[in-house]
Amino acid sequence: MDFEKLCFDVQGIAKIAGDFIAGEREKFDLKDIVVKGKADFVSYVDKQAEKLIVDELRQLLPGSGFIAEEGTGVSSDEKYKWIIDPLDGTTNFIHGLPPFAVSIALMEDDELVIGVVYEITQDECFYAWKGSKAYLNGIEIRVSEASSTSNALIATGFPYSAFDKLECYIESMRYFMVHSHGLRRLGSAATDLAYVAAGRFEAFYEHGLKPWDVAAGTIILSQAGGKVTDFNGGNKFLFNGEIIASNDAYFGEFYDIVHKYFVESHV
Repeated sequence: MDFEKLCFDVQGIAKIAGDFIAGEREKFDLKDIVVKGKADFVSYVDKQAEKLIVDELRQLLPGSGFIAEEGTGVSSDEKYKWIIDPLDGTTNFIHGLPPFAVSIALMEDDELVIGVVYEITQDECFYAWKGSKAYLNGIEIRVSEASSTSNALIATGFPYSAFDKLECYIESMRYFMVHSHGLRRLGSAATDLAYVAAGRFEAFYEHGLKPWDVAAGTIILSQAGGKVTDFNGGNKFLFNGEIIASNDAYFGEFYDIVHKYFVESHV
């Protein structure tokens, strides 16, 4: 499989979907929202963008499966599976607030092999494939070299449900607010991970995520020199809803802090 060529084809599909989303944003109305859960929304834009992406990917790689946020396509035991979020940051989108992104990843068996995150509002396409460097609009990107909390800008996200972790968030945020360069919540996990890959953030953590939120961003970050685990240091971040991601130099300290507040303090 030529993952490099496939990755460039996927970028084209992501940008087509991004152009559609940007165009719909100009005429979008709040009445078009469907509420999936508290602060968890979907619209015709998400659904149509996902159908567009799935239709294109089916032609690009016939016989592949799909794990997609809005349920377009199916997956069973296919060797290749696409993991898709057609509009990561829907709440931002419906309010006209950046960022929001198209996120497309390809998994071969249990290994992520392609990741594309197209942040629509800035026309920034982050991408990588198995064995490659990581890139932003054709230019190589790398994680930052900051190695301590005192030099780090941290990204996080807030859960739409599972508020049993609320105290963990408050405690960890209090620590990072006091000891780091600052804490940011952008509202798009795919973008957060791409920004860590590009050295804009040093680290990102969140609980309550889905595979389509993080799949593309994690391979881009890994190929940019970063590291990703779940809250226990394992590799279950894709499907168990929790992620710790950082540059390599800072990862050890960052992991210890997040693990302390989310795991050790609540055993």
